[in-house]
Amino acid sequence: MSDIAVTMLILAIVVLAFVTNRIPVGLIALGASLALYATGILDLGQTFAGFGDPAVILIASLFVVAEGLDSSGLTAWTGQRLIASGGGSSRTLTIIIMLVVAVLAALISVNGAVAALLPVVVVIATKMSIASARLLLPLAFGAHAGSLLTLTGSPVNVIMSELAEEETGRAFGFFEFGLVGVPIVAGTILITVLFGNRLIPARIPTTLSSDLGDHARTLLTQFGDAQPFGRVRVLSGSPLIGKTEAEIVFEAPSAVSLIAIQSPSQRGPRDPAAPIRVGDVLILQGTPTAIRSVSDDSKLEGVGTSTVATNWATLDAEYGVAEIVIPPRSRAIGDPVWPGMVTESGDLIVVAIQRGGENVGDQTELRLEAGDILLVQGRWDDLDQNLRDPSVMVVDAPDQIRRQAAPIGRRAYTALIVLVLMVIALATGIMPPAVAGLLAAGAMVLTRVVSIEKAHRSIQWTTVLLVGGMIPVSTAITQTGAADLIATGIVDIVGSFGPHIVMTALLVVTLIFGQLISNTATALIVAPIAISVAYELGVSPLPFLLGVAVVSAAAVLTPVATPANLMIMAPAGLQFGDYWKFGLPIMLLFLAVAALLVPVLFPF
Repeated sequence: MSDIAVTMLILAIVVLAFVTNRIPVGLIALGASLALYATGILDLGQTFAGFGDPAVILIASLFVVAEGLDSSGLTAWTGQRLIASGGGSSRTLTIIIMLVVAVLAALISVNGAVAALLPVVVVIATKMSIASARLLLPLAFGAHAGSLLTLTGSPVNVIMSELAEEETGRAFGFFEFGLVGVPIVAGTILITVLFGNRLIPARIPTTLSSDLGDHARTLLTQFGDAQPFGRVRVLSGSPLIGKTEAEIVFEAPSAVSLIAIQSPSQRGPRDPAAPIRVGDVLILQGTPTAIRSVSDDSKLEGVGTSTVATNWATLDAEYGVAEIVIPPRSRAIGDPVWPGMVTESGDLIVVAIQRGGENVGDQTELRLEAGDILLVQGRWDDLDQNLRDPSVMVVDAPDQIRRQAAPIGRRAYTALIVLVLMVIALATGIMPPAVAGLLAAGAMVLTRVVSIEKAHRSIQWTTVLLVGGMIPVSTAITQTGAADLIATGIVDIVGSFGPHIVMTALLVVTLIFGQLISNTATALIVAPIAISVAYELGVSPLPFLLGVAVVSAAAVLTPVATPANLMIMAPAGLQFGDYWKFGLPIMLLFLAVAALLVPVLFPF
């Protein structure tokens, strides 16, 4: 059997495996590469060359950068502020949501943008009595459109730009994708505004998202009662400086209790005998008037977004809270606990305890029982890490509380600076894109915007495996002559009608595959064929490659076409067939721009 026949057979099996969706796509891609090596089509270096490809390195780096923007709260905060400006008009709100998600997708990928805004959009839909599907489907499709605004919007953009540079010596610029992305975003919004309510069903969602935007007040009502909590910072000149925890006694119009002391500059448990220093934070309990009086007398200032009188314990950019329940058969049952207790790790403080719906008194020690509710406080990262313990049940995930309720802090501004510098580097071309991406990802870790553990978890290894495994497949399609053979066949059939028709035919094939299998895999399969078709016709491959990038983003007819589509399915209450009704005119828009506008911008 010839190399072409073997390659085409492997390709057919790969496509069938993608369509059936019974095997993880990463394993399919790896299996394809190994099959090409086992049959002698590729040597060992070519088989694994995809994982050292600059495109793969850039894609992996962008996941870390996106995690920095997201974990710092910047993406959620931006979405909340802009979406809130939509007022009471559902039409205005829809336009703002689509613009915001388009810009975010251009910077941090489609999936990241949709994941960041999905909880906010669901809550807003509930508050405004709008069917969530009528905001979530535009959210997903707006993200697909926005992915074409910049180079970083999609792995496909990165791949097509790299192929363009290899073939012609001219890569697509960072903002050059916007030449087609802007009209696509505008057209997608216009279709949504004009026909969205007719084409998107108002279904009841199967899952609901909690509104945690006012979480601080909710917990104050539940745990604080008449004696709320406050966090205060020790200022220079405070009479408390140099004292130990046991030596602090407050005199106020009413009693103020010291729950705990935190040293923000210190990790791990704080020594109770350690003297108080400038910058230490005290968690107090008492009436707002009493806490304010103590703060004035002891030179303390409120920590958070408002005054001591109204800012209840614990919610700010760095520190948060979590409400946990002791479940039956928990190994924690019987453990001693009291308000102000520091956990074994030294990272969390037990701020309050309830049993049977009643608050446990200050400094009262008791043995944990099933059903007890504890309010614990600590750094957001520490809450995420420590509350994975199966012996406790977390009521609301700390990460979800942080995204909706916490103000942005220093890390958000650091993340924004890193993003701006990366965009400047990519836009000006002063360094290779992969280098710019790696430097930005490294900066996110070094500045502690993203921990090294979160950086590892943030990389979508399925995408990395998919791209790294499918690049050798593209190499084999080109190297064996399969791409030339397919290209010759296409040209023989429709070549007489000119490059516009040939390109349109190839784009239609790409569209069909993109609804059934990963759009990244589709692009990697079609790209070498598109290049060969262009050379067979004697024209530039640039319009073909950009056209493939455009229609690859039009994966809008099925929920399985992209993770973003699937992500909104349950919160929107959508069914499999709901996507194509709204997606069909959107897909035709993408095709029209790819077939008509791209050849104008990049002539054959």
